[in-house]
Amino acid sequence: MDLITKYNIPAPRYTSYPTVPFWNNRSGWESSLQQNSAEPLSLYIHLPFCERLCTYCSCNKYITVNHEHEAPYMAAVLREWDLYLQQFGARPKLRELHLGGGTPTFFSPQNLRYLVESILHHCDVLPDAAFAFEGHPNNTSYEHLQTLYQLGFRRVSFGIQDFDLSVQTIINRIQPFKNVEKVVRDARAIGYTSINFDLIYGLPLQTPKSIRETITKVMLLSPDRISFYSYAHVPWVKGNGQRLFTENDLPKPAVKRGLYELGCAMLKEYAYEEIGMDHFALPDDELCLARRNGTLHRNFMGYTITRTTRLLGLGVSAISDHGSAYTQNEKNLSAYLQALEEGRLPVARAHVQDDEDLRLGHHIRELMCNFETRCNPSPDILEHLQEPLHDGLVEIAEGRVAVTEKGKPYIRNICMAFDAYLWKNSPNTRVFSGAI
Repeated sequence: MDLITKYNIPAPRYTSYPTVPFWNNRSGWESSLQQNSAEPLSLYIHLPFCERLCTYCSCNKYITVNHEHEAPYMAAVLREWDLYLQQFGARPKLRELHLGGGTPTFFSPQNLRYLVESILHHCDVLPDAAFAFEGHPNNTSYEHLQTLYQLGFRRVSFGIQDFDLSVQTIINRIQPFKNVEKVVRDARAIGYTSINFDLIYGLPLQTPKSIRETITKVMLLSPDRISFYSYAHVPWVKGNGQRLFTENDLPKPAVKRGLYELGCAMLKEYAYEEIGMDHFALPDDELCLARRNGTLHRNFMGYTITRTTRLLGLGVSAISDHGSAYTQNEKNLSAYLQALEEGRLPVARAHVQDDEDLRLGHHIRELMCNFETRCNPSPDILEHLQEPLHDGLVEIAEGRVAVTEKGKPYIRNICMAFDAYLWKNSPNTRVFSGAI
């Protein structure tokens, strides 16, 4: 309990370094578009529309039941893609394609086919390319699955969160087990080789009983991968519905930590192996193999076996990693569409990395992926590691910083010791969710 109290502070999730609040917005990021143009490309397309507001969600989304938004939004994404193609100067070699949301299956199968085929027309798809999409169990139809399979998709992720009806009701995400069971069976029958479930612990009204019953039901379907995320309570973020319940509805920090430990123990009983932070996979999964041989990687799309130097995000609020610079698109849909109507890239913020950014970012990624990194810590880093060292969360020896088994639940806190931007420029307002 003392450790939980000490380390339950606002902490980044480190999908980038520096994290978005500390980006420098310097000019010159455009030059990075040509630097790695011969390298394979990972492509993320943000499809932001949802028919209902899930009150736990802090993602950038637009709530509507009007499907007339699909066509103009696709046209805008394709205009953005064309602007990047003009900058690249070489036909991209596509290694990864991910459709995220929002709710990608808000779009009709016909429109998804048109969008993906229009993208792929300008790419050379590599033989080992991995295509994945996020689907809502309630609206992912057999036709969705079949259409995307024909386009090369073999991976699908379903947001489950919790099967308890009281939890589903307060987060406005009611999806009966039978709906999930049907879409999983359909996906496997069609030929999908990787199915992921997103589960969340720390949701309002959640209890050990609901976690236990949820994971027991999940095991009946045996997904290949499971993301077991901490609920991020950030009600100050504009546009989310987290003010529709109060902090009194949330599990207290010690109880929340107990929910995580219960879930982890159950997953391990069912032979799932822990991958980095919050992720689990069956032993023969590619992520497990990458973790064992030290090639696991982490980027804006999460954990992956692929280390591309170019990750391009298309769509409103999408984030890109161009190798030596990060960019994020306009978060406001009208501003995003307006930029493209004017024939310019809809970039709202950027960060040009220097050598120290690249060095510290490497160490943070190694810790997040492999729980250790090879380095002789600088005096500043050593100073910020003193508390984790004293508490037995890390070990330092022979040019190596390693997270102990005791320290794994506090990996975000340990990575903060390598975050020079956080030491020097603590934000005046709260921008990160709690670490626990």
